Amino acid sequence: MVKHPQSGDRPTKEPSANMKKVLSALLLLFLIADSVKSQNTTSSDIDGQDSAWRELFNGKDLSGWQANAHPESFTVEEGVLKLHGKNGMSHLFFVGDSGQDVAFKNFELVAVVRSRPGSNSGIFFHTGRELRKGKYLNKGYEVQLNSSNVEKRKTGSLYGIVDLNKSPVDETEWFEIRLRVDDSRIRVFVGDKRVIDYTEPTMPIRQPARAKRLLDSGGGAIALQAHDPNSIFYFKQIRIREIK
Repeated sequence: MVKHPQSGDRPTKEPSANMKKVLSALLLLFLIADSVKSQNTTSSDIDGQDSAWRELFNGKDLSGWQANAHPESFTVEEGVLKLHGKNGMSHLFFVGDSGQDVAFKNFELVAVVRSRPGSNSGIFFHTGRELRKGKYLNKGYEVQLNSSNVEKRKTGSLYGIVDLNKSPVDETEWFEIRLRVDDSRIRVFVGDKRVIDYTEPTMPIRQPARAKRLLDSGGGAIALQAHDPNSIFYFKQIRIREIK
């Protein structure tokens, strides 16, 4: 009787040196890809248990919005909101149906925007109507929108707190900017790239002129900035959802 060798009797074949190199390379590529993914978190990675989206701009008129000065700075043309501070700086506040500034505390906001070359604007949050030097919003944070060479703080900057010295996009083409506020953490995405991940410290240190550049425990208003006569920005979508 011929005895057939059992599987356990067969010698284990060691991987070749070339195979070991291939496996090592594949493992390294996997680790690099995982690291890049964690560093460039996209909006789909942070949705969590959030409420439904709410459109803030209806694409027709300025219903739900109110200017604090120079209302002529804000118009709707062919379904697009145009911001042009032709007579000086002004801010457009979201008031909804109440006629009063709507306060948002924890939220995610998405806007689709573009600009004329050489333009400056911004999205303010946790803000209010109080002014500094008669024109600057004195409270809260600003996410910078900027296609000008004069202003060194570029698009996506958390103005005066975490500033970017290079723009991540061509602002003259439509692009998406996304802002997420989750308690003390503020994240900004331009396109699919996270450009700001800032956590406000317990006792923030601010320059005297920006002493109120802080998160408010009760939340604050959303406002869009018409900066100056040479700056024009367009918004074709603005939506928000609150974070539970």
